[in-house]
Amino acid sequence: MTDSIEIILVDDDADLRRATRQTMELAGYPVRDFGVATQALAQLSRDSAAVVVSDIRMAGMDGLELFAHIRAMDPDLPVLLITGHGDIDMAVTALRNGAYDFIAKPFPADRLTQSVARAAEKRRLVLENRRLREAAIATPDDLPLIGQTPAMEHLRQTLRQIADTDVDVLIAGETGSGKEVVATLLHRWSRRTKGNFVALNCGALPETVIESELFGHEPGAFTGAQKKRVGRIEHASGGTLFLDEIESMPLATQVKMLRVLEMREVSPLGTNDIRPVDLRVVAAAKIDLGDPDARGTFREDLYYRLNVVTISIPPLRERRADIPLLFAHFAARAAERFRRDLPQMTSEVSRHLDSHAFPGNVRELAHFAERVVLGVTPPPSPQMSPPQPGLSLPDRMEEHEAALIRETLRQTKGDVRETIEALGIPRKTFYDKLQRHGINRADYQ
Repeated sequence: MTDSIEIILVDDDADLRRATRQTMELAGYPVRDFGVATQALAQLSRDSAAVVVSDIRMAGMDGLELFAHIRAMDPDLPVLLITGHGDIDMAVTALRNGAYDFIAKPFPADRLTQSVARAAEKRRLVLENRRLREAAIATPDDLPLIGQTPAMEHLRQTLRQIADTDVDVLIAGETGSGKEVVATLLHRWSRRTKGNFVALNCGALPETVIESELFGHEPGAFTGAQKKRVGRIEHASGGTLFLDEIESMPLATQVKMLRVLEMREVSPLGTNDIRPVDLRVVAAAKIDLGDPDARGTFREDLYYRLNVVTISIPPLRERRADIPLLFAHFAARAAERFRRDLPQMTSEVSRHLDSHAFPGNVRELAHFAERVVLGVTPPPSPQMSPPQPGLSLPDRMEEHEAALIRETLRQTKGDVRETIEALGIPRKTFYDKLQRHGINRADYQ
C-alpha cells in the first residue's frame, strides 16, 4: 500500500518501460507509463499525488527538460532520473538543481523501489502538510464541532433544529469527546445567547459545597456563610445552565434539582424565599443513564425529566476521517498560542494520527497537537490496538495479522528480506498483505 501515491513512468524504450512498470507494480505501486514526455507532463499538476520516474535520453522532450517543467510547476514533486553511464554528469547537475535521485543503468530492482518508496513518503507528507495548512486557514478558533464525516454533519443538523427551543437536553459522550462544546453551541445558537452560559462540573465539587454552588445561600445559612451568594441556577436565569458529569450529583441534590426542573424556581439555602428562574438546562453524562445498572444511584425520575432530547457525541475512533482536520485546527491554534511556527508533518506524527485509538478523544488529540508544536513529543511506536467490540473472529485475525506485520517491519526497519524471513511468507504474499492492510513499508525505513 502506497497511500494513493502513483508512479508516472516515462521511457521511450517500450521493453524497458514494461520491465520497470512490472517492478513498480510488484512493489505495490499504481503505475501510469508514457513513451512521450509531453504526454506525461500533461497528466501532472501542482497537487499530483505522484512520483515521476523518467529516463534521460528520449526523443523529443528529454528527461532533463521534463524535470525542468515539473520543477517550475511544483518543486516538491519528486523526479527520479534513470541514466546511462554517459549521462551521470548531467544527472548529478540535475540532482543539485532539485531532482530527487538518479539511478544508473543497469540497476537492481531494489535500488529503484527503495528510492521510490522514500520519494513517495516525502510526497505524501508534502501533500498532507499542504492540506493541513489549508485546513488550518479554513478553521478559525470559533468554528464549532470540526468534522466532515456523516456523524458530525448529523450532529450539527440536530443541534440547529433544537437550539432555539427551550427543551432541556441530555448529552451523552465519552470523556474528552466535546460535550461542553455541544452545550455551548446550544446556547450560542439559541435566543438565550445574550444570557449567561453557566457551567458546573458536578464531579469536581464535594457534596458539602455543591448545593451552595447551585442554589446559593444567605448570610448565616451555615458556618462560614458570611455573605449572600447567588447560586449558579439563579445566575443562569435568562440563559443556559450546563451540568457536566451529572451522574456524580449527590442524591440529596438530585431531589432538589428535580424540583427546579419541574417548577422552574429555586430556594437558596438559609431562606424560605422562592425565586422563579427562566433557564434551559443542558446536562452531560459520560455513562449511559438509560441503563439501570450503569445509572446506579442516579434517580430514574430525574433521568426521564432530563431525557426530553438526548444527543450522543460519537467518539473520535468512530470518525477517524476527521482526525487530520482536527489536528490541523489544534496545531494552528497551538502555534499561535505558543508563538511557534506551524511544524511540518513527519512520518512519525502521521503514523500516530493514523493508528492511535485516542481513548481521550478530541481532548487527547488537542494535547497531542500542542506537544507536536512544542517539539516535545517522542516518536510514537506502532502499537497493537485492542479489537473493536462486535468484530467477528476473521476480522480480529485480520487485525492481529496487520499488527504483527507492522511490529516486524518496525523491528527490521522496513527491510523486505528480513521481514519476509521473520514472517515466513513468500515475497508476493508479503506485498499482497501490505496492500490489503493499508501498510506503507516506507514508514518503517
